Amino acid sequence: MVSTPPSQASSSQYEVTDPKAEVEVIVSETKSDSEIDLEFLYTRDIEFRQETIYFIVVDRFYDGDPDNSEGPNPELFDSEAKDWGKYWGGDLQGIIDKLDYLKDMGVTALWLTPLFEQVEALFVEQAAIHGYWTKDFKRINPRFIGKDEEPSLNKTQETRNTTFDKLVTELHARKMKLVLDIVCNHSNPDFSGKKGELYDDGVKIADFNDDKNGWYHHYGEVKNWEDEWQVQNCELSGLATFNENNVEYRNYIKSAIKQWLDRGVDALRVDTVKHMPIWFWQEFNADIVTHKPDVFIFGEWIFSDPRSELSVEFANESGMTILDFGLCLAIRAALAQGAEGGFHLMQDVLDLDHRYYGATELITFIDNHDMPRFQSLNPNPEMLRVAIAFIMTSRGIPCIYYGTEQYLHDDTNGGNDPYNRPMMTQWDTNSPLYRDIRLLSGLRRLNPAVSMGSQWQKYLTPDVYCYVRRYRDSILFVAMNRGEAVKLESVDTELPEGEHADILSRRKFEVKDGELQNLELEAQDVIVISHVGERIKGQTIVRVQLNAVETKPGETVVVMGDCPELGNWDISKAYPLEYINTNTWFGEIPFNESAGKLITYKYALWREGQSPLRENNVGRRWVIANEGTVKWRDKWATGRES
Repeated sequence: MVSTPPSQASSSQYEVTDPKAEVEVIVSETKSDSEIDLEFLYTRDIEFRQETIYFIVVDRFYDGDPDNSEGPNPELFDSEAKDWGKYWGGDLQGIIDKLDYLKDMGVTALWLTPLFEQVEALFVEQAAIHGYWTKDFKRINPRFIGKDEEPSLNKTQETRNTTFDKLVTELHARKMKLVLDIVCNHSNPDFSGKKGELYDDGVKIADFNDDKNGWYHHYGEVKNWEDEWQVQNCELSGLATFNENNVEYRNYIKSAIKQWLDRGVDALRVDTVKHMPIWFWQEFNADIVTHKPDVFIFGEWIFSDPRSELSVEFANESGMTILDFGLCLAIRAALAQGAEGGFHLMQDVLDLDHRYYGATELITFIDNHDMPRFQSLNPNPEMLRVAIAFIMTSRGIPCIYYGTEQYLHDDTNGGNDPYNRPMMTQWDTNSPLYRDIRLLSGLRRLNPAVSMGSQWQKYLTPDVYCYVRRYRDSILFVAMNRGEAVKLESVDTELPEGEHADILSRRKFEVKDGELQNLELEAQDVIVISHVGERIKGQTIVRVQLNAVETKPGETVVVMGDCPELGNWDISKAYPLEYINTNTWFGEIPFNESAGKLITYKYALWREGQSPLRENNVGRRWVIANEGTVKWRDKWATGRES
């Protein structure tokens, strides 16, 4: 059950206002607690597919408060920013200072490296500037907040008066979201004989070297990366690895993350998910989502790929989506490294989208803090522009690594860690890439085909790629070229007849019979043309997604049920969904008459020239919220002929 905030439960009305979820629920005090919880749980939703994520290594972004830079151990701070293993002074006040810069660029969600208290010592000449060597999951790293502020989570939970809380307030005032990076797999490595010393808001609760209560695994480091048991139970680079079988550990980590959610965190990025069994993540995500139903969660399964059975199973069954490493590596090969296959490599990955239950919610990116930046592989800014345009217009949720819009990179040692984490130094709002990201981010929120639609290849060679995104009557056409200037005789765009403008360059193009004739693409060129159709409107919108249904050409998935919006069991009046890929159908259903009521529904297939095929079940039941946006995520139950 979802807990009821005391300050609201005692009033004459129970009100939950969440502009992020486009929801406001008002429930009369005459309802029972269980009814209030149902309404709350079944209404709240967060739609992350329209977001543009910006990933920040906090220490390397901007120093907004020089007084906190030295932290508890001044020896770990380098004021000249020359020692790549030490802190350089970036903090949360620095992020607050640059929020308008980020918002104006079109950023709608900030993913920050972990903010938890870290060990204060060097390990292999490296301080924990990245945030992944946590000492206390319930305290804020004092280097990121005011020098005189209380880092304790429990002590500040009620007052909420730290720089962290100010950041949350300032983000939400700009309708931006906060993504907190969390680590459930491990704590910290061996620092001068101290390893895995873990604290609960300042109170020591575990010690790897004196592990009386079994909080850690003690199997040594991974030696065989093909052995799934070792990958899930042995250590990564000497990091103290938690024993997920210990219920005390599980309760601790979940309680810590819930408190951060209570402070206003909107989403979670979860580190090293492949190194813990899927049952742990299913339990963790179930508890977290019950506590905050509108939280969005994505995990790092490093080198995930649609051809990898284990990473696909995780994406489908864990309760969270994942970072799309498969597509990232294909983009880097095609556009940064000049691979012979070119755009075919990227299309090969997209052709396997049917393996995922939620391909449109995968997190797409071209580089991050664990790999050389794109421009360390290819310094050509025009190729970077093509790569960014692709993740901003293709399926999935784009994530931009900090400084990319300013062409930030350091090529020392090939740009490998730690040289992929330079200090942000430039804030040029006239940067060409800054402008592109702003325009394309706005497009993602305006045109539902970009965030929720299907993707259709229209023209493909190693050097030229044209595709269409489609949702209902909204269309997005994209053409890109990684090579020299070229002219295409004819390309199908599916756009309406008439003149259309490229969003990026404002060039005009004439569409006839849905096609562009003699389309000229300059070297490293990108063209993006948008047509926005009519949006779905209703008192309550249900976003329906059905997976694991194998449809054939001429078949349409429909939703039928015991309410007017679903045809009152008349299959001819059922609500049709949109094809996304061979495993996924999606649609938005407006509910007006049945809003606030309990309904029963099931899926069926309309089939040309054949009788309909209905699911073989008694139907699903759902309380339709009074208003707002709701998600259904279902799997097809084996059908029976009508």
